[in-house]
Amino acid sequence: MPSDATLAQLSNILVYASMTAFTVAMIAFAVSLAAGRGKVAEVVAEPALVGGGQAPAPLQMPAPLLASGRRSGNVGMSLYWLATTFLALGIAARGLSAHRLPWGNMYEFSCAAAFAVSLVFLVISLRRDVRWLGIFVVLPVLLTLGLAVTVLYSTSGPLVPELHSYWLGIHVTAAILSGGSFCVSGVVTILYLAIERIDRRVAAGLTPGRLGFLVPKVPTADRLDTLGYRIIAFMFPLWTFAVIAGAIWAESAWGRYWGWDPKETWAFITWVIYAGYLHARATIGWRGRRAAYISLLGFAAFIFNYYGVNLFVTGLHSFAGVG
Repeated sequence: MPSDATLAQLSNILVYASMTAFTVAMIAFAVSLAAGRGKVAEVVAEPALVGGGQAPAPLQMPAPLLASGRRSGNVGMSLYWLATTFLALGIAARGLSAHRLPWGNMYEFSCAAAFAVSLVFLVISLRRDVRWLGIFVVLPVLLTLGLAVTVLYSTSGPLVPELHSYWLGIHVTAAILSGGSFCVSGVVTILYLAIERIDRRVAAGLTPGRLGFLVPKVPTADRLDTLGYRIIAFMFPLWTFAVIAGAIWAESAWGRYWGWDPKETWAFITWVIYAGYLHARATIGWRGRRAAYISLLGFAAFIFNYYGVNLFVTGLHSFAGVG
């Protein structure tokens, strides 16, 4: 069945509309984060001037200073919801235009991945105030969509024969949702490393440095460490299911469950790294920087599997459809 050109064009318009809304949301989040930056730097620096190098007491920020930028943060969250809605409608229109599930090539994968990152962020926002996280999450979303529309774009069309299976909706959906969670966890982990470094500098009697203004804007290092861990622990079973579902699909398509194809191999490497991360935390109590480095290594493996294997490595999973 030929693609519906009108719906395909509508999909493109909606994706660009979502990018516009994400960009404005990013500006609003940036304004919120920067509000009161000069005053924050003065307050954060005070513990470095007293205490003889001892670990500083928790910083007590003035209420007006903590509330600065709240309105911009609210605007950013509203725009983020709007942008995510536009992107969801764009993905749906793409699927309707091609009369199939809308993740049959790298352009569609990327749009779905950006939506998954946004969805995970918004689900978390329903239970806790994460306006502080908005700017750090919207950046990878915009980068993913930017690569999708400029480098990875392909016209709406039918699936390649290998993807004609109900496992497309099971295996790929699980992988996309897992990737969105890993991305949010990776962002939180990077923030943890930044705050933990500031804490060490202050404890050593040094100034907080250029990133000191983040201290009153984001949670403590311990809370960031815990949040990153909980996201991975919650989604790791889904990634496990995605790997298993891929093996079952491989048996149906190619007559074997596992053949060490590059995509399969890097999916397994990613699984092993995250499994090692969870095991280290559960058995030997690894927390802090050591655990954070393992978490980021797992996310790096996932990103290589997503972009590197699809674009630069030839294998049975070469479905990028770029061009």
